[in-house]
Amino acid sequence: MALELFYQTKYLEAGCDEAGRGCYAGPVFAAAVILPKEFHHPLLNDSKQVKENDRNELRVFIEKNALHYAVAMVDNDEIDAINILRASFKAMHLAIDKLKKKPKLLLIDGNRFTPYHQTPHHCIVEGDGKFASIAAASILAKTYRDEYMKNVHKEFPHYNWERNKGYGTLEHRNAIQVHGLCKYHRRTFNILPSQLEIEFEEEGIVNIEDENYAPPSSLPSVL
Repeated sequence: MALELFYQTKYLEAGCDEAGRGCYAGPVFAAAVILPKEFHHPLLNDSKQVKENDRNELRVFIEKNALHYAVAMVDNDEIDAINILRASFKAMHLAIDKLKKKPKLLLIDGNRFTPYHQTPHHCIVEGDGKFASIAAASILAKTYRDEYMKNVHKEFPHYNWERNKGYGTLEHRNAIQVHGLCKYHRRTFNILPSQLEIEFEEEGIVNIEDENYAPPSSLPSVL
């Protein structure tokens, strides 16, 4: 299905998305993107549906051709302090803050959002597979976060974040059992070795390329 370029054309709109919400370690990243008329790239899609090399190609194309874009992050310590849902929304707000021109409408991937000042917004479930600006935000958030995790991998190579990007893959879980947690792990996600075997399902919050992924055993309350 082809992506829609705009939700409407009367007002300037920005697509917003996050990456890293379901990870055991590292920050959550978010991006906000405002696209021009006739923007098109044949590979643009939800970042979960795009191969890594293609995501990197898209990042360059988006940064060159978007009218405006911005990327922001909230680190793991703040995620533990305010919970992952609030942290995801805060990262989106920070990205919108950084836009050189403020949109009149926000398109948000997902089913809820904390309003950004007085700017109207629409929450769109699976919006990164429906609207080009959200897909572009998805690509930027994902590629910036992957780059970050590859850098901190150098500090703690035994977790192999260069490959798993901090998600709860079997490889990552096994490394936690051997080495314990480090300063980049999310402590409120209950990922201590004794808790790693608890079964848990949280629909629609992760993007994992490893079939042995296991989500966190619990998530903090959003209240």
